[in-house]
Amino acid sequence: MGHSAAGKGRGVGEVARLSGVTVRTLHHYDEIGLLSPSGRSAAGHREYSEADLERLRRVLAYRELGFGLTDIAEILDGGDPTDQLRRQHRLLSERIARLRATLATVELELEANTMGIDLSEEEKFELFGGFDPDEHAEEAERRWGGTDPYRESRRRTASYTKDDWARMAAEQRELHRDFAAALADGESATSARAMELAERHRGLITGWFYECSYGMQRSLAEMYLADERFTATYEREVGTGGARFVHDAIVANAERAEHSGG
Repeated sequence: MGHSAAGKGRGVGEVARLSGVTVRTLHHYDEIGLLSPSGRSAAGHREYSEADLERLRRVLAYRELGFGLTDIAEILDGGDPTDQLRRQHRLLSERIARLRATLATVELELEANTMGIDLSEEEKFELFGGFDPDEHAEEAERRWGGTDPYRESRRRTASYTKDDWARMAAEQRELHRDFAAALADGESATSARAMELAERHRGLITGWFYECSYGMQRSLAEMYLADERFTATYEREVGTGGARFVHDAIVANAERAEHSGG
């Protein structure tokens, strides 16, 4: 190995502090050839260059993804840096998606526990796919101050069985799929097809939770754009622009009903 320029390299202790790994780990990486410091000081101590630190960052990123050290070495030594970054980006994105799915499951489990639903672990994973069963009623209480929708929803959902929740979840997924298909087909939010889906949305809430007037549905639609939790759900399940599409369809359907005296 060549000597690093004076003052340019970092010692193993400093790199350990910067990276959060132990000196012993860095020595091990050197011994197996995964990360060997580029330089040595005049006294013969290891010195790490900026390129070495960049490689260490990538090693730690792949370790976080669960890769073994041998696999990491093959990845880092098998392609140009841009390809490595693209691969790392893809793997990190996949990990983030898995973590988000896990987080959604945990949140739904907490909600189910709050409502007193007694479901097994398998049932919890089976039933809920990103929909918070009681979110509408709780937001209604917070936003509009009246407790009637909230009380009605709590009263009705308290007696729901696993089969009831399964039917509700299936209806929700089907509605979102149909919204997604309409959006993908290039339908306008003011089309008859989109407004029919908006009417189904109102019917689902009325059928399972509380009486949902057009005015309340409009307020829910505004919340889908204003509250990032709802926006994220519709973007994920309906598609890019899904929250806006559902919002606009609900508004168009409400205006049609109002103009027709509905």
